[in-house]
Amino acid sequence: MDHHPAHVGAYDFPDPSGHFGPYGGSFVSETLTFALERLKAEYARYQNDPEFLREFHYELAHFVGRPSPIYHARRWSSENGGAQIYFKREDLNHTGAHKINNVIGQALLARRMGKPRVIAETGAGQHGVATATICARFGLECVVYMGAEDVKRQVQNVYRMQLLGATVVPVESGSKTLKDALNEAMRDWVTNVENTFYIIGTVAGPHPYPMMVRDFQSVIGQECIEQMPVMTGRQPDYVMACIGGGSNAMGIFHPYITYPEVKLIGVEAAGEGIDTGKHSASLTGGVPGVLHGNRTYLLQDENGQIIETHSVSAGLDYPGVGPEHAWLKDSQRAAYVSVTDDEAIRAFHDCCRIEGIIPALETSHAIAYALKFAKTLPKDKTILVNLSGRGDKDMHTVQEYDKEHAQPKH
Repeated sequence: MDHHPAHVGAYDFPDPSGHFGPYGGSFVSETLTFALERLKAEYARYQNDPEFLREFHYELAHFVGRPSPIYHARRWSSENGGAQIYFKREDLNHTGAHKINNVIGQALLARRMGKPRVIAETGAGQHGVATATICARFGLECVVYMGAEDVKRQVQNVYRMQLLGATVVPVESGSKTLKDALNEAMRDWVTNVENTFYIIGTVAGPHPYPMMVRDFQSVIGQECIEQMPVMTGRQPDYVMACIGGGSNAMGIFHPYITYPEVKLIGVEAAGEGIDTGKHSASLTGGVPGVLHGNRTYLLQDENGQIIETHSVSAGLDYPGVGPEHAWLKDSQRAAYVSVTDDEAIRAFHDCCRIEGIIPALETSHAIAYALKFAKTLPKDKTILVNLSGRGDKDMHTVQEYDKEHAQPKH
């Protein structure tokens, strides 16, 4: 296994109060402070517990199907010209995305804390499906909050959750998307804190969630660190991932933070274009503020009101981002760029036709940027893209988008 370069200091964020520099922390009501303190103590107790880790890795291997392979998009790389593109195949996990990694870890914690009821929020539905799946596996009650807009966009995933025994609650407030689902889940937790465990699906929210979700998702990058030298003889030059809240990106970035020669690039949703105001690119177009219990980059107006976001992919449609990404941006350890709906849809179609892989629309943003960027690099450079999920859930959205944007025939 590759060793960390000796000259790089240990990366020990967050600090004990959950801060990544000026970001993160825990901004919540008193009712939740007690719940979060208990969660923090229980996580500290189990995160290095051999029995807990044994069970976590057993589930990852036998239920999820890990390790997921790395795949060389050889044909696309040669047609595209420039750097070689590799995919970390999280789409091959049970349930079809990276979300299941984190959910297993938190569900194991819920069981140890004696919480029989689990709640979750979901945008694209993949985190909801993963939560419903593990609750079925462990015999836990499951309630998933989902914006009414996303319920419409992700009909198939809603039905999957129901088949798995979960209750799906459509949220009608605000923009009826992920932000609003998170608000409702927080309200539920305050009311039912005694018997309920809240499984957050991304690296945002109050401490310890950004750290805990990152730790569970880091299995992605840890596998890559072992797999890339076997495939290419060395670590990649660039690691890329799409960013909504940022858990798939944090999962692949975090183990690489102490490898200074590996550049990290996060790809946000530029929607209809950053200048149109219809986008979800918090790091590209946002300013620091507080939302959902943590300080991070947010899309807000001059009065501090959250701006409605837009992205063709439900999973990137969120006005904030995990606080660790905010820190990585400010410290310049990672760079953050954005890709429009049009570019993502084009990459989605190309990936289907050229590589025989139907990627999630979220992932398509990262792939689109990788292709564009690869052309500027020599052929011996390598780009590793986290292929965070598969696109079955997006068939309807892509079909509608293509219909609406069909080129008139001359």
